[in-house]
Amino acid sequence: MNEPTSRALLERLIGFATVSRDSNLELIEFIREYLAGFGVDSELFHNAEGTKANLFATIGPQDRGGVVLSGHTDVVPVDGQAWTVEPFQLSEHDGRLYGRGTADMKGFIACVLAAVPSLVQRPLQVPVHLAFSYDEEVGCLGVRSMLAELEKRPHKPTLCLIGEPTELKPVLGHKGKLAMRCEVHGAACHSAYAPYGVNAIEYAARLIGHLGEIGARLAQPEHHDARFDPPFSTVQTGVIKGGRALNIVPAECEFDFEVRALPGFDAQRVPDELQRYAAEQLLPKMQAVSAASDIRLHPLSAYPGLATPPDSEAARLLARLCGSSDFGTVAFGTEGGLFDGAGIPTVVCGPGSMDQGHKPDEFVSLEQLHGCDALLQCLADYLCDPG
Repeated sequence: MNEPTSRALLERLIGFATVSRDSNLELIEFIREYLAGFGVDSELFHNAEGTKANLFATIGPQDRGGVVLSGHTDVVPVDGQAWTVEPFQLSEHDGRLYGRGTADMKGFIACVLAAVPSLVQRPLQVPVHLAFSYDEEVGCLGVRSMLAELEKRPHKPTLCLIGEPTELKPVLGHKGKLAMRCEVHGAACHSAYAPYGVNAIEYAARLIGHLGEIGARLAQPEHHDARFDPPFSTVQTGVIKGGRALNIVPAECEFDFEVRALPGFDAQRVPDELQRYAAEQLLPKMQAVSAASDIRLHPLSAYPGLATPPDSEAARLLARLCGSSDFGTVAFGTEGGLFDGAGIPTVVCGPGSMDQGHKPDEFVSLEQLHGCDALLQCLADYLCDPG
């Protein structure tokens, strides 16, 4: 393939239906072969089952740090969504490119790949690393094995740019997330004798109500950080299951909840408080009726927030690339907190808008792709002359 455009590469990438529940290996193999065509070697980091992989590649000097360009290859499902175009086939209408992942975030990956022919030809003084991960959409899971390996290396990258869709606006922060499951185990009986049972749904409702009280406290003005929208840590319950029939006191109920935490707030404080409430206020009453009653909390996924200082080298480079130091934050999460936690300062900037992400008829504009192409050429200039 001879120096394809970002649009042409995006068309190829959209054709791979890399929903998180499925493999991404065909897409990764396409990228590996594409890079090899320009003399760039790739490393793969597979999951335990061998069904998915991260890809890491370096262009330029091998004996120093460098800048990581990071993107995730997985996309969210299209099931139940009312698409008017084929989600895994690129469509163009009125300057917009439609397809699942166009904004979140194969558009950025396409631009990075389109920049490769230029990058390999230029006299880079600072290397650029390409890091493409799996399973970001289900808890930033895949990138962790790749980061664990990078931390061991003598020349760890000095900066990471994550190309999540920000409309090419410079972003330095986002909230972290903790997802939890609560299982309530009660005791069943005929509903005519309800007081002799332990109603798991009713106790789950009390726990959910207490989560609401915690969320209300976190929303108080003294906890606000005006850089974020909403400007406070949030708690919400999103899934609940329980009960078999109306005339049976339910013995089981479970619900999933999440904490979206401002940087600096320990999200674990929320489930810890819920567990104390359960132990002190609910379990004694439940176990007085049935000693086998219990309330258990299990983590589902978690990733840290990101708060890169605006006076950092990473922020200064981002301002140079974007032509703006009007730094912002985003409400959605990224792998940025994990890179930052691995000692790689991280910023976020990419084409498209998350307003289109995860929705039917997701799109990115050609204007945004071209803007990202220009940003990456500006980065190439910096890598050749970082002074």
